[in-house]
Formats: sequence, C-alpha cells, structure tokens
Amino acid sequence: ACRAAPPQSGGLGAPAPPRAMDIHRRYSGGHLAPQPPIGGRKSSKTGEIGGRLDEKRDSLYGSPGLSAAQGPHDDDSWKFCVVLGAQWGDEGKGKLVDILAQDVQVCARFNGGANAGHTLIVDERKYAFHLLPCGIINKSCKNLIGNGVACHLPTLMKELEQLKEFDPRAIERVFISTRTHLLIDSHQLIDGIVEAEASSNSIGTTKRGIGPCYSSKSIRNGLRFCDLLHFDTFEARLRELIGWSQKRFGEESEADQPSQKHLRKCLREYNTKCAFDPENGAKGGVSSVEEELERYRGYAQLLRHQIVDSVTFIHEEIMRGNRVLVEGANAALLDIDFGTYPFVTSSNTTIGGVCTGLGVPPKVIDSIVGVVKAYTTRVGNGPFPAELQNERQDLPDFPGEYIGQPVTLERKGDPRGPFKLATGDVVKVGEMMQEVGHEYGTTTGRRRRCGWLDIPLVKYSAMVNGFTSISITKLDVLTGLRQIRVAVAYRNVDMTEVRLPSGYFPSHLEDLRKVVCEYETFEGWTEDISKCKSYAELPANAKRYVERIGELVGVPVSSVGMGPDRNDLLIL
Repeated sequence: ACRAAPPQSGGLGAPAPPRAMDIHRRYSGGHLAPQPPIGGRKSSKTGEIGGRLDEKRDSLYGSPGLSAAQGPHDDDSWKFCVVLGAQWGDEGKGKLVDILAQDVQVCARFNGGANAGHTLIVDERKYAFHLLPCGIINKSCKNLIGNGVACHLPTLMKELEQLKEFDPRAIERVFISTRTHLLIDSHQLIDGIVEAEASSNSIGTTKRGIGPCYSSKSIRNGLRFCDLLHFDTFEARLRELIGWSQKRFGEESEADQPSQKHLRKCLREYNTKCAFDPENGAKGGVSSVEEELERYRGYAQLLRHQIVDSVTFIHEEIMRGNRVLVEGANAALLDIDFGTYPFVTSSNTTIGGVCTGLGVPPKVIDSIVGVVKAYTTRVGNGPFPAELQNERQDLPDFPGEYIGQPVTLERKGDPRGPFKLATGDVVKVGEMMQEVGHEYGTTTGRRRRCGWLDIPLVKYSAMVNGFTSISITKLDVLTGLRQIRVAVAYRNVDMTEVRLPSGYFPSHLEDLRKVVCEYETFEGWTEDISKCKSYAELPANAKRYVERIGELVGVPVSSVGMGPDRNDLLIL
C-alpha cells in the first residue's frame, strides 16, 4: 500500500517509497475553504474536486454534521435497525448492538459465520461471541440466526455453554432458520488445505470453513438446518458431502506443504480431532464419520424446537410492531462484491445482504447505523492506503509526539516486555494504536494492521449502505497524541494533481495500491476521555475531530465510544 512519507524529525521511521506523497492540510475547527484543483484541472463529472457528487450525497443521506443526527438511540420511532461495520471489521459493533439490544424484542444475524467475533464486557465479565447475536445478553430478547449465515453447530453450542451461569435457559431464546447452511468440520479442513497453498493470492482466511461452506451452498451439495428435521435422509446426505470432500481434497500431491499433507490425511480418515489438535486432540472435532453422525443426531434432538421458518418468524415479529435489531458480521470492505476482492469474506456484508440473509424487503429497514473506528484497522492481506503498522510490526510507522499521561500495558508472551508511553516520547503511532487499542482479533488472535482514519473508504461504505447515522468507536485510543491525521481524499500516484472522485473506491487491487492519501491534521488532547459522561464533557479538540468526521463523510454522528465497557458510549 502507498503511504504518506513520515516527517524526518523525531528519529523514528524512514521515508516511504519515493512516489508516495504527503499531501496534508491543518484543521483547527470550522469549515475549510474550498480547495481548487492543483494545476487548475476540472472533471466533467465532479466539477471542482467532486463538488457535484457531494451535493447529490447531501440529498440522498441528509446534510452532514452532528446536530442533525438521526440515530436509533434517541428516536423511539424506529422499528427495524441495522448495525453494520463501515471499514474492514473490528469496529466495535458488538458493544453498540449490545446497548441497543436492551430495548428490542428480536436480534438477528444475517451473514457470515464464526469468522466474525464480538467481545462484550458486561458487569466486568467478558463474553466472546462468534455466532450468537449480541441480543443473547438481554434475557427478554429473541435471537435469530438467519438463512444467510454459515453455522458451525459445535461452535454455537460452546457459546451457549459459556452462558449457562448467566442464563441457563439461553438456548430457548435462540432460533435458527431452516434455510441456514450447516458448516461441518470438513469445510474447515478444506479451508486450511486451500489456504496453505503457496500463492500470491493467499487471502489470510481464518480457516473457519466459511468459504468452503458457501461454496457447498453455491454448488448445491450443502446441508441446511431443515435437513436435521429429516434425519433419515440427513445421514445419507452427510456421508455424500464428506465423501465428495474426501475425493476432491483428500489426495496428496507432490507440491503439498507438510500442513496440507496432515490436513488431507485427517480428511481422508475424517479425524478432525487430530486436525484441530495433533498433539492431544483436545480442541474439539470427531474421530470418524460415525461419531460425526451421532453428534448431529444429538443436535437434531436438542434443537428441533429452535429450528424455525425464519421468514415467517421475522415477519410475524414485524407485524406485531416489535423492534428488530440486525447486526452485521465483518464489514463493508470485506463484502464479496463491494470489498477489496479477493481479500474479502465469502458473504454480502452490506445492506443488501440483510434482505437476502433474513428474507425481508428493503422498505422495512428504517435505521442503518455505520460503525466507524476512530482510526482504521484490518486483518490479513491486501492493500491498505492509510496503513502505519502491520501485523509483524516491521513497517517504518509514523513518528508522533505523545503528550498524555504515562501508560504501561502488559504484552503477554512478548519478549520486549510491557508497552510503555511517557510524556514527551516520540512514539510509533501505528504500534501505539495496536497496543493501546488492544488490536488483536477476537477470532484469530492476530495483531491487526493499523492506520489513520480513511474518509474516502468510509464515504464509499456510506454510499453502498445508505447510513442514516454513524457511530464512532475507540476515540480514547488516540488520547495523548499531539497531532492526529485523517485521510480526506485519494489521489493516484501517477497523477497527483487531481483528486479521485468523492466516494470512489478502486475495484482493482493494483489501482488501490497506486492510491496516495491527502491528509488533514488535527490537534490532539491529553484529557482522559474514558471518564466523560456526556458529549459536552469531551475536550474541545476531541469534539472537533468527531464533528469533522461527520462533515467529511456527509452522515451525522449518533454516538461516540471511549472504552470497552457497555457504559463507555456517549449518545449524542
């Protein structure tokens, strides 16, 4: 990815490649004067730097700004609210959904599988969900796993097990669509086999079997939850699916890596215990096809009353006037159609996926909240225009002055010891985001790549999804930086005198790699904002940052998050 060259002061970092440019402006509040095109060029489509596109956006999404926020928090009129990630995932959707779920009757998942992860902290207890909707924490809320989800039942049952102390009858509030596809262990083995291939197109999958499950769905040899209700035919179909997998992926080749050979052997023998934990076989799985059949026979008995026709189920709830909250897995830039293909997930993560993943028409959706982290992160491979630091922490990074209070954070298993910040330090900003923001994946445990907030990316997401408001999360992570930068526009490295159109996001990876960012610079703050109880208590510079995001994206801000707890969210 092309990154702006860091300044040479401070002794940290190194210049980015010569073609990468550092185009930035300083923002100190109020509105910036219109910026004429460098070199006097105009575009017949966008007028002066995308002006006409912005005017159209205002008519589609409402005027930008903070005061016009029409979020779901203070408006009792909404009945069907969708919460979606606006970036590459890990934005903190779970906490917002958890808060909204306290006042709804139904909470639903419409896409993805156990490749998603939400971590909720309620009453100082941590809950990690990969399949369960966050509404499970509300004991009066029904939770629906829609037909667009790829559901690995052993994972779902483990999540329900961890809730036994909180709510022994939680399973009675979980409903699964008859049309939801079953993700079985062989899908996970295939995922690992394919990902292990030495290829430049390795996408950094979570190896949870999501792609192979959706492949089974598309080639029409998959199994659905309705099949569990007809177990006499389910047995034969499960054997057929496993046999198909063994025939196509079980045989070794000379080019196989050791990990592939091991997984292929486990697939041939259908010993997934050995695949998941070669040493002890203690991380789940089964040792034979017969054991797999018995496991699903038990699931069929246990869940027979929880498997429902989801179209009838959700439409009855809508007709009763009940509130429905829908949470998205992954995020817009991981969408199979609109994301950074092929470095994407295997489902539609954007607003259209809600309709196809739950069986509801667009007209019932009256609130769409885009969740935007105050900076940008992503997991896995693929271009990242505003990136500062990667998973291996071996990029030059951006040197910034830290002016906040001293901080010491433990890094378990890291030979470098604790991460420390001292007032006056010159810090690597991307590394600081990773450590202060605890940017490690809920599902994978991998360190997330971090960079400045990317407004063109968020504007593109807003165009695709039609956000009615945005929720900004993890603002507290930026506390202590003297200056904070925001990517406000894209330019092409071969023609930097012209901005790319407002809301445009390259569809080809090579075009995205040629993107350079234009930045605005904001003054930071030193105050501990995690203690703020209202938006008015935020430092002036923090408020300027939030309000400018709303202006740049063209969508009102409805809430701001400043910590991991469910109470660390300011409703605007």
